[in-house]
Amino acid sequence: MHSNHFTRHAQQVLTVAQGKSTHRSSPSTDPSIARSWARCVEDYHLDPAQPMAPTVLEHARVLESRERLQQVLTIAGGEMNRLLEQLSGGHAVLLTDDRGVILNCVTEPGERKIFERAGLWLGADWSESREGTNGIGTCLVERQPVTIHRDEHFRGRHTGLTCSASPVFDPHGDLLAVLDVSSARHDVSRQSQFHTMALVNLSAKMIESSYFLRHFNGQWLLRFHLQADSVGLFSEGLLTFDEEGRVRALNQSALNLLSLGRADLIGQPVESLFDCSLDELMSRATPDAVTSWPLRTCDGRGFFAVLRGPSRPVIKSVSAPVFVKHPAQPAPGVICLGDAALQADFRRALKVFERDVPLLINGETGSGKEAFAKAVHQASQRTGRPFVALNCAAIPESLIESELFGYRGGSFTGARKEGMRGKLQQADGGTLFLDEIGDMPVALQTRLLRVLEDRLVVPIGGEPQAVDVRIISATHRNLLGRVEDGSFREDLYYRLNGLEIALPALRERSDKSQLLDVLLEEEAGGQPVTMDAEARRALLHFSWPGNVRQMRNVLRTLAALCEDDVIRLDDLPTVVRQQQAAQQMDAPLRSDSPLDDAERSALIAVLDTQRWHMTHAARALGVSRNTLYRKLRKHGIAR
Repeated sequence: MHSNHFTRHAQQVLTVAQGKSTHRSSPSTDPSIARSWARCVEDYHLDPAQPMAPTVLEHARVLESRERLQQVLTIAGGEMNRLLEQLSGGHAVLLTDDRGVILNCVTEPGERKIFERAGLWLGADWSESREGTNGIGTCLVERQPVTIHRDEHFRGRHTGLTCSASPVFDPHGDLLAVLDVSSARHDVSRQSQFHTMALVNLSAKMIESSYFLRHFNGQWLLRFHLQADSVGLFSEGLLTFDEEGRVRALNQSALNLLSLGRADLIGQPVESLFDCSLDELMSRATPDAVTSWPLRTCDGRGFFAVLRGPSRPVIKSVSAPVFVKHPAQPAPGVICLGDAALQADFRRALKVFERDVPLLINGETGSGKEAFAKAVHQASQRTGRPFVALNCAAIPESLIESELFGYRGGSFTGARKEGMRGKLQQADGGTLFLDEIGDMPVALQTRLLRVLEDRLVVPIGGEPQAVDVRIISATHRNLLGRVEDGSFREDLYYRLNGLEIALPALRERSDKSQLLDVLLEEEAGGQPVTMDAEARRALLHFSWPGNVRQMRNVLRTLAALCEDDVIRLDDLPTVVRQQQAAQQMDAPLRSDSPLDDAERSALIAVLDTQRWHMTHAARALGVSRNTLYRKLRKHGIAR
């Protein structure tokens, strides 16, 4: 059956590639796919029916590519996870280099094998010349976003995939990477990919902008747009210039806004573009530009702009001794501890951390586990020493060993001559934060356990080296459940779990109002943004499934878009306003049922006993947290 499908698919591909097809529903109606099929036949001499497995680069070359794009991978990691959260199940989010080699893959843990069977391996070469028409390879050649849906792939073995890919360009217009979302689901239509393609494009632009800003950090950087409230968003124009006022680099949005080509602008004085002198322009600069001001081009077009000036040397704060003297408080601006239970947990965590007892932080995704860990580190005697974080779920399994332990130069073919220091060595004298420890491969768990016991790290191909590292781990998984199913070592679990801290979800915290103020002040960046009572009430009563991370992202957007520096109810995301309306409609009436009254009293009693910790209360009642929240809404119970 498969051979018949491959044969029919190959006949259609060859017919279209040779320009003989007149069938209106064939992929030949999409010029980019027709061009790609023709390249595959005429330039690459590929056979669409040949079921070849993708070419996979050796480990050393993948490491080399990842090191070359380390900054991009760091920026893209968070964006890829956010993108996966926005999609339904059955998707893989991939990042490749400019040759089409997969450098990172983010999927749901139970779906990884599905995509590996489809050939989406770390290190796999998905260039068009190797794999024919596909999202990654065709995006690289066309240098524009593409969707390749099932039978639009060149090779018959890839027709089970649907891929949407978008290019990521560097500040000089060169192709840096490709961001791709692939699905192996059979119910994916080409029309349904419009939404996916829009999300991929947005994420690619976010990565581009973040990379541009980091690449030119501490240099003259002009950010501009036609609308004042769009400055600071991904669609803004970015232009950097040197001390003499000559243009060094621009992003594509800047080129579009100025209606000029890159070659026409690089090296030109900014005074030839904008109707103001260089001195006048520079006088507008601040290290942390926030408020936009009008800027006109020499031909009279108007923009709104902010200018970030070069960073000046800053004398480091001498506040570190304060945290040694008063270890019960975290570093200012790092974490909000208005919740009494959370503050008590912080004091306990700091006390045992100072005695070199490992911490295990448990909490939902986005609840602030890394912020909590960093605050403990900064409030401890180790403040000022390295705090090194490693996300065990974000790094591919085949590379995590090198990332954690490092390797000696020349220890394997293609290894860097000078070798590479692993995270354990980088954290020597400080703290190593192992995020999503539950996703660490079992083989590495054994090596990590030995390091914790012997205080010696052995780089790949190297000799043992002493390290002085304190460990804080974090997970949103049930580690005891993983111990029971054999995917996590029991001895390592008890070695890491010197003290377990259960971070509450945002909806369970009593300091939501204080946290809202702290995050809004940070995200406003000095802008005097306020919030009316109705908007504030809606935000405080929202369930926040994405926790603190989601609240921060929402406030960042609201601060950028609000009119007159006031956030109103109509400015809030639709999902927040819809939940508020539903809660108002479901507001309970006073019950006349003794049974309901008894249930309400029992719920309040258990909540008081468990200090209103919802996870513990649900466990004590023998119900799920969703059931508990439903009953709280039913009885109108709020803290």
